[in-house]
Amino acid sequence: MYGIGKFALALGICVAAISEPAMAHHSFAMFDQNKLSELKNVTVVQYTWANPHVFVIVRNDTTTYMLECGSISNMGGLGWKFNTLKGGDKIDVVFFPLRNGDPGGALKAATLSDGQKLTAW
Repeated sequence: MYGIGKFALALGICVAAISEPAMAHHSFAMFDQNKLSELKNVTVVQYTWANPHVFVIVRNDTTTYMLECGSISNMGGLGWKFNTLKGGDKIDVVFFPLRNGDPGGALKAATLSDGQKLTAW
């Protein structure tokens, strides 16, 4: 009986350790996935290639938008690289806007200045 108790405790610790990263990950519920917004010829302010999510921050004449993307492994599978964007690049973006109306959202696609189109979902 003592051995089973140790096993159960060890198993519980392992399950908790494995599930912790999943619990820390937020959902995409904050984005309105029934609407699309588009910005043309915006300037890349920052491109952050990091886990858990890649971020693209762009600015038009008046507003800065923070656009969340997938993980680097997901983005890499869609053709993105750590150096796909750099500050000052001009791009067009399509994104699912934030439900609360703040400037930002989840990036769906981008068209680079050379005409290359990349999806982010």
